[in-house]
Amino acid sequence: MSTDSSTPDQCRGIVTHGVRDYRLDNQLPVRLPQAHEVLVRVTGCGICAGDAKCWAGAPMFWGDEHRKAYVQTPVVPGHEFCGQVVGLGKGAEAKHGVQIGDQVTSEQVVACGTCLYCQKGLRWLCDPHDIYGFHRNVPGGMQEYMTFPAHAIIHKIPKSVPPEAACYVEPLSCSFHGVERGRIEHNDTVVIAGCGPIGLGMVAAAKIKRPARLIAVDCNDARLDVARECGADAVLNPMKENVVQKIREMTSNYGCDVYIEASGSPKSVEQGLFATRKAGRFVEFSVFSGPTTVDWTIIGDTKELDIYGAHCSGDTGYIDAISLLASGTLPIDRIVTHHLPLGETVEGINMVLKGVQSVKVAIDPTLRREEE
Repeated sequence: MSTDSSTPDQCRGIVTHGVRDYRLDNQLPVRLPQAHEVLVRVTGCGICAGDAKCWAGAPMFWGDEHRKAYVQTPVVPGHEFCGQVVGLGKGAEAKHGVQIGDQVTSEQVVACGTCLYCQKGLRWLCDPHDIYGFHRNVPGGMQEYMTFPAHAIIHKIPKSVPPEAACYVEPLSCSFHGVERGRIEHNDTVVIAGCGPIGLGMVAAAKIKRPARLIAVDCNDARLDVARECGADAVLNPMKENVVQKIREMTSNYGCDVYIEASGSPKSVEQGLFATRKAGRFVEFSVFSGPTTVDWTIIGDTKELDIYGAHCSGDTGYIDAISLLASGTLPIDRIVTHHLPLGETVEGINMVLKGVQSVKVAIDPTLRREEE
């Protein structure tokens, strides 16, 4: 085992205790890495829309009459992290291909490797589904130091990518997977609905597919401006115009070939079903705060649509995301808009929930305000 001599015994971090009960703890233990484990000093951790909806009490995290709670409290939240390797357990360097000082991240799902889905090559759907920050055995990145388990999948991030951008790897990896699910072809008209961090990444990822037309939809004009920078050919604001009508006007009244829903808004789901042409593809990639109801007749009897779900990063999402970030072509300072210290995590969550003045809000455990 090798560990940086400056690594402390304790560190600061956020702990989830319950709905709207996230607390700063100044005495979290820093555990030395065991065999094949990697100890990381966290340099950035994004606040996912899922993190925010978890804090607010969404049933998918805390359970309802149809499902048990997914969150295991107490636990350190955060799955959109990056950091610097400061400790390696026995055999970790050979297993993961990393060294002390490397900038790294770990795939958000720490897959078991033995369940039905892992055996089918679908590790992101692993049945135990240990996602950092939700289960106690995989504490997340909203702390100064964290340990990657022996069976984690770890990716190196070039040091040319600053931590301010590196913490965007996870959501961008999800963007790539969502776009892959849409099976975009060169002559397609593609709509990305929702220009949050994942939606903007989807615009960039979809542009790489070179569709005939790429349309971004959001209620926030500032986000639509960023979508243009990411590659959107046209932008639509449903607060100002009839999105379905505009899409039909652009497509000889047929509708779009692919509609990727990334807003988490029930109205966007219905909008997408009406905007998509017959035999088109509808991809859902969102966390909803509650149930969504639509008339399913349009899916089958009316349009014969292909409906796809998308979850996490797929097989190559992290590799694709790191490559795009390393290219320096994304307007990253307009996507990762806020960097806050650990003590302002709840304020950051509220910024995400409001979604007015921010896009991606990240926690930087290395930051401290004077009063802290």
